[in-house]
Amino acid sequence: VQLQASGGGLAQPGGSLRLSCAASGRTVSNYAVGWFRQAPGKEREFVAAISRGGGMTYYADFVKGRFSISRDNAKNTVNLQMNSLKPEDTAGYYCAGKEVSNRNILVRFSHQFDYWGQGTQVTVSS
Repeated sequence: VQLQASGGGLAQPGGSLRLSCAASGRTVSNYAVGWFRQAPGKEREFVAAISRGGGMTYYADFVKGRFSISRDNAKNTVNLQMNSLKPEDTAGYYCAGKEVSNRNILVRFSHQFDYWGQGTQVTVSS
Protein backbone atom coordinates (compact mmCIF):
# COMPACT_ATOMS: atom_id res chain seq x y z
CA VAL A 1 0.00 0.00 0.00
CA GLN A 2 1.04 3.56 -0.61
CA LEU A 3 -0.08 6.28 1.74
CA GLN A 4 -0.29 9.97 0.95
CA ALA A 5 -1.07 12.68 3.46
CA SER A 6 -2.71 15.90 2.32
CA GLY A 7 -4.68 18.84 3.63
CA GLY A 8 -1.97 20.78 5.38
CA GLY A 9 -1.50 24.49 5.09
CA LEU A 10 -1.50 27.72 7.02
CA ALA A 11 -4.03 28.25 9.78
CA GLN A 12 -4.49 30.95 12.38
CA PRO A 13 -4.39 30.09 16.08
CA GLY A 14 -7.79 28.77 17.01
CA GLY A 15 -8.47 27.69 13.45
CA SER A 16 -9.04 24.30 11.91
CA LEU A 17 -7.56 22.02 9.28
CA ARG A 18 -8.55 18.58 8.07
CA LEU A 19 -5.82 16.20 7.02
CA SER A 20 -6.45 13.13 4.89
CA CYS A 21 -4.39 10.00 4.50
CA ALA A 22 -5.23 8.37 1.19
CA ALA A 23 -4.34 4.78 0.45
CA SER A 24 -3.61 3.34 -2.96
CA GLY A 25 -2.85 -0.21 -3.91
CA ARG A 26 -4.79 -1.70 -1.02
CA THR A 27 -7.89 -0.79 0.88
CA VAL A 28 -7.16 1.24 3.98
CA SER A 29 -9.74 -0.77 5.91
CA ASN A 30 -7.11 -3.54 6.18
CA TYR A 31 -4.85 -1.29 8.23
CA ALA A 32 -4.57 0.20 11.66
CA VAL A 33 -3.52 3.79 11.03
CA GLY A 34 -1.68 6.40 13.02
CA TRP A 35 -0.80 10.05 12.63
CA PHE A 36 2.55 11.42 13.73
CA ARG A 37 4.15 14.83 13.54
CA GLN A 38 7.65 16.21 13.53
CA ALA A 39 8.66 19.80 14.04
CA PRO A 40 12.08 21.13 13.01
CA GLY A 41 14.73 20.11 15.51
CA LYS A 42 12.36 17.83 17.38
CA GLU A 43 11.73 14.12 17.42
CA ARG A 44 8.75 12.62 15.69
CA GLU A 45 5.83 12.23 18.06
CA PHE A 46 2.61 10.29 18.08
CA VAL A 47 -0.60 12.24 17.54
CA ALA A 48 -3.53 9.85 17.07
CA ALA A 49 -4.40 6.29 16.09
CA ILE A 50 -7.47 4.43 14.87
CA SER A 51 -8.15 0.73 14.74
CA ARG A 52 -8.86 -1.12 11.56
CA GLY A 53 -12.56 -1.27 12.38
CA GLY A 54 -12.69 2.38 13.38
CA GLY A 55 -14.22 1.66 16.76
CA MET A 56 -11.08 2.31 18.77
CA THR A 57 -9.17 5.57 18.82
CA TYR A 58 -6.32 6.94 20.90
CA TYR A 59 -4.87 10.43 21.20
CA ALA A 60 -1.79 12.05 22.57
CA ASP A 61 -2.64 14.14 25.60
CA PHE A 62 -1.71 17.37 23.87
CA VAL A 63 -4.42 16.93 21.21
CA LYS A 64 -7.23 15.40 23.26
CA GLY A 65 -10.40 17.36 22.84
CA ARG A 66 -9.03 19.23 19.83
CA PHE A 67 -8.21 16.58 17.21
CA SER A 68 -10.39 13.77 15.93
CA ILE A 69 -9.33 10.79 13.83
CA SER A 70 -11.84 8.96 11.65
CA ARG A 71 -12.17 6.61 8.72
CA ASP A 72 -13.93 7.09 5.41
CA ASN A 73 -13.77 3.66 3.84
CA ALA A 74 -15.80 4.79 0.83
CA LYS A 75 -13.03 7.23 -0.03
CA ASN A 76 -10.28 4.91 1.21
CA THR A 77 -8.98 7.56 3.58
CA VAL A 78 -8.25 8.18 7.24
CA ASN A 79 -8.82 11.75 8.31
CA LEU A 80 -7.51 13.93 11.10
CA GLN A 81 -9.76 16.84 11.98
CA MET A 82 -7.71 19.44 13.82
CA ASN A 83 -9.57 22.17 15.70
CA SER A 84 -8.45 24.89 18.10
CA LEU A 85 -5.03 24.86 16.52
CA LYS A 86 -2.09 26.27 18.42
CA PRO A 87 1.27 27.55 17.16
CA GLU A 88 2.90 24.54 18.80
CA ASP A 89 0.93 22.28 16.45
CA THR A 90 3.16 23.52 13.64
CA ALA A 91 4.91 20.47 12.16
CA GLY A 92 5.05 18.06 9.29
CA TYR A 93 2.25 15.53 9.74
CA TYR A 94 2.66 11.93 8.61
CA CYS A 95 0.27 9.02 8.41
CA ALA A 96 1.37 5.43 8.86
CA GLY A 97 -0.29 2.06 8.45
CA LYS A 98 0.08 -1.48 9.66
CA GLU A 99 -1.88 -4.36 8.19
CA VAL A 100 -3.66 -6.21 10.99
CA SER A 101 -6.24 -8.94 11.19
CA ASN A 102 -7.82 -7.79 14.46
CA ARG A 103 -10.27 -4.97 13.83
CA ASN A 104 -9.88 -3.58 17.34
CA ILE A 105 -6.12 -3.28 17.66
CA LEU A 106 -4.59 0.17 18.12
CA VAL A 107 -1.06 0.69 16.87
CA ARG A 108 0.66 3.78 18.19
CA PHE A 109 4.40 3.27 18.29
CA SER A 110 6.29 4.35 15.20
CA HIS A 111 8.45 1.22 15.01
CA GLN A 112 5.30 -0.91 14.73
CA PHE A 113 4.16 0.63 11.46
CA ASP A 114 5.13 -0.88 8.12
CA TYR A 115 4.04 1.88 5.75
CA TRP A 116 4.56 5.62 5.89
CA GLY A 117 3.21 8.38 3.74
CA GLN A 118 4.92 11.57 2.72
CA GLY A 119 4.10 14.33 5.14
CA THR A 120 1.96 17.38 4.82
CA GLN A 121 3.05 20.64 6.44
CA VAL A 122 0.84 22.36 8.99
CA THR A 123 1.75 25.89 10.03
CA VAL A 124 -0.22 27.69 12.72
CA SER A 125 0.56 31.35 12.84
CA SER A 126 -1.15 34.70 12.97
